[in-house]
Amino acid sequence: MKSAITLAQVPEASAGPFVFHQALPDSFALAASLGFDAVELFLPGPHFIDVAKIKSMAAAHTLDIAAVGTGAGMVQHGLSLTDGDPAKRAEALDFVLSMIDFGGQLGAPAILGSMQGKWGGEISQEQSLAWLTEALQACNERAGRHGVNFIYEPLNRYETNQFNHLAPAAQYLASHNLDHTVLLADLFHMNIEELDLGEAIRAAGAKVGHVHFADSNRQAIGFGHTEMSSVITALRETNYDGYLSAEIFPLPSPETAAAQTIKAFQELTS
Repeated sequence: MKSAITLAQVPEASAGPFVFHQALPDSFALAASLGFDAVELFLPGPHFIDVAKIKSMAAAHTLDIAAVGTGAGMVQHGLSLTDGDPAKRAEALDFVLSMIDFGGQLGAPAILGSMQGKWGGEISQEQSLAWLTEALQACNERAGRHGVNFIYEPLNRYETNQFNHLAPAAQYLASHNLDHTVLLADLFHMNIEELDLGEAIRAAGAKVGHVHFADSNRQAIGFGHTEMSSVITALRETNYDGYLSAEIFPLPSPETAAAQTIKAFQELTS
């Protein structure tokens, strides 16, 4: 397993669960100085920065790109793949596909979280799931074209009513032959929804392709009450070799949160 930390450049997400918000050269340098293996990028879009500049910073600091987020489509533009307006759905899909293309040039997967939207009101669960499936099929195909995975994230019930648990989401991906799509096991969301974190990971098995390394209060591991030994055991039993990425609040400070994350990572995975 490898360590990663989140770098955000979206002003609307300044109060969100991302550790470093400094200019990217400074954030890359901080991540490297603390001993992280990779960074996870939360950017306004694919045109925010040239791919070559990201590659240059990554190479200079011997860091990989763990993943790129798509949430700016929601927080900046209110876009959802399950919006009732077909024009909005098309715009949302274009944005996600553009981030898959951006990540693909870096050898990194894109993550679908908040942009999956939700059903309710005039939009039935069946209709919403049909729209989501159509979008995921397009994203799966685009990711495969780049030779990377696409990451789908089950969120807690307060953020979506699409999928809140890993096992049903894994079954859904398998039943729709989404072979280039994996799940994000976010420990914060799982603490709200899953009965047993380790068993949830085992049930999803090889479909777990990314982990958000967050404690019960969405702070650094060790600052909440998540029992982590069973989580690490389950990840090892399922042969998980991906990233444990800190999508957490930068509390009590970004530097302290990052230092605690790498300390916990080293203690748990040594």
